[in-house]
Amino acid sequence: MNEILEPGMIVRHPGAPDWGIGQVQSRIGDRITVNFTNAGKQVVDGRHVDLQLVTDHS
Repeated sequence: MNEILEPGMIVRHPGAPDWGIGQVQSRIGDRITVNFTNAGKQVVDGRHVDLQLVTDHS
């Protein structure tokens, strides 16, 4: 799933629901930088975490 992520997409981290929703800033290989509402900018290792795409975040 991570391979379809592009900057601007909204995601959740399944292992850290308290981080809130996040906007993908960049994806370089397996390194995905996401700016989360409650955790700020985080670099996620896509080999270990499958971020969940958020389609309705109103």
